Amino acid sequence: MFGRRTNDPAPARRALTAQDAGGPVVKAGDAKVPVDSRAAQAKPEPAVQERRHSEEYFDVKTTVFNALIDTIDLTQLAKLEAAAAREEIRDIVSEIIQIKNVVMSIAEQEELLEDICNDVLGYGPLEPLLARDDIADIMVNGATTTYIEVGGKVQKTPMRFADNAQLMNICQRIVSQVGRRVDESSPICDARLPDGSRVNVIAPPLAIDGPALTIRKFKKDRLTLDQLVKYKSISPEARTLLQIIGRVRCNVLISGGTGSGKTTLLNCLTGSIDHDERIITCEDSAELQLQQPHVVRLETRPPNLEGEGEITMRDLVRNCLRMRPERIIVGEVRGPEAFDLLQAMNTGHDGSMGTLHANSPREALSRLESMIMMGGFQLPTKTIREMITGSIDVIIQAARLRDGSRKVTHITEVVGMEGEVVTMQNLIVYEILGEDANGKIVGRHRSTGIARPRFWDRAEYFGETERLAQALAAAEVHDRTGIPMGDARGQ
Repeated sequence: MFGRRTNDPAPARRALTAQDAGGPVVKAGDAKVPVDSRAAQAKPEPAVQERRHSEEYFDVKTTVFNALIDTIDLTQLAKLEAAAAREEIRDIVSEIIQIKNVVMSIAEQEELLEDICNDVLGYGPLEPLLARDDIADIMVNGATTTYIEVGGKVQKTPMRFADNAQLMNICQRIVSQVGRRVDESSPICDARLPDGSRVNVIAPPLAIDGPALTIRKFKKDRLTLDQLVKYKSISPEARTLLQIIGRVRCNVLISGGTGSGKTTLLNCLTGSIDHDERIITCEDSAELQLQQPHVVRLETRPPNLEGEGEITMRDLVRNCLRMRPERIIVGEVRGPEAFDLLQAMNTGHDGSMGTLHANSPREALSRLESMIMMGGFQLPTKTIREMITGSIDVIIQAARLRDGSRKVTHITEVVGMEGEVVTMQNLIVYEILGEDANGKIVGRHRSTGIARPRFWDRAEYFGETERLAQALAAAEVHDRTGIPMGDARGQ
C-alpha cells in the first residue's frame, strides 16, 4: 500500500639556461636581497587569508609563468599524479627564479610557487577559497572583484585574477570537465566541480564587466539532520518529524528562496531512506550526495553548437519511469517536468522528493500550478489542483533570515480540497521572538497542535506512530493559561 518498507614518468624538459629565462633582474615586493629558492619548497597549508598583490607581483608571476610554459612538457605533466606534478612544477619554477635573479622574500616566493601551481593544475586564485570549508558561496564579478559568504554574511575578499582572460580560461576549464562549454556563442553555463559544488558562469558580451562566476560550495562533510539541530536550523522535535516523513515515504516538496538551504535540506532528508531502495536523481548539475548504495544519478545536457542533442529535465523524469525507480528525486523543479513528477508521485513512486523556489508553502503550490500550465497542458485549474493534492503530502519551507541564519520555517501538510481551494495545515512553524544584542534572530520551533497528521496511517504502517505523537506533543508551546498555542492554517 505504501511501498516496501608509482613509478610515474617524469615530464620531459630541457635544461634551463640564463638565455632561456634570463633578462634583467626582476624585483617583487619590498625585499632587496635575493633568496635561496630551494629554501621554500615545502608545500604550504592552504591560505586562510588572501593577500592583496601589487601589479609588480603579477608582472613577475607572468614572466615566470611564461618561462615555465616554454620549458615544461604539458603532455608528460598530465600523466603524473597531482602531487608529483605539483612538485615537478615547483622544482622548475624555483630554477627559473634563480636564473632570473628574482628578488623577493621567502613568503612571497612561497606564494608565487603556490599560485603558479594552482594556475597550471587547479583553478588559479580560486584554490585558496575552495580549500576553506567555512565559505558557502564564491561570487566573482570580473577579474578584480570577488565576494564570499561566510557565516551567512557576504564580504569582499582581496583575491583577484590577473585579468579577464585568466578568469575566462578558468571558467572554461571548470565547465569543460563536465562536457560543457562557455564562450561568446554560448555565454551562459551551469556546471559543477568534482566535489559537487554548483557552478554558474555568464560570460561577455552578456556580462559587461568580465565573466561572472558563482560557486555554491558543498561542505566536505555531508550535513545531517542532527547537525541542523546543532546549528539551530531545526528543533530536535522537527528533526524527528522530518526523519519520520522521509522514512514513511511521504511525497515531499522543499520550498525556499535562493540560498535558503533547499539542496542541503534535501540531502539531509534522504538520510532517512532505507538502504535497499532504488533511487533515481534528476538534476541540472549533479550535486546531491546520497549515501544509499542503489542510486542512479542523471544530469541534463545542453544543446551542441548545432542546437541539437539537448536533454531536458522533463526528458529525464519521463525516462525515470522506465527504470523501475522506487523513489524519484528532482534537484530543482522549474518547468513542465512538474507535471511528470506529480504523475510519478501518483503512480506508485511514493517517497519522491523535489525542490522549488517559493517563499511560502502556499506560494509553492501556486508555482507548481503555474509550471504545469506554462508547459502547455490544457487542463482545468481544478484538475491540476486535484492532481497536486493527490500527489504532494508535505511541504517543507526553508528560509534565509535577515541575520544570515537558515531555518526550516514550516513543515506543512497538504490536506485536500475545499471547492477549488487547496487546504493545508501546518504541523510545525518557526516563530521569531526578537533579536539578541548581536543582531541574531531569536525564535523557536513549535507545534501547531495537530496531534494526528494526515499521514498517520503511513506512520502506523511503518511502526512510527509513537515517535510521531511524542515529537508533536514535545513541540507544543502553551500560553499562560496552559492552552497549547498554534495556528494550523497552511500559509
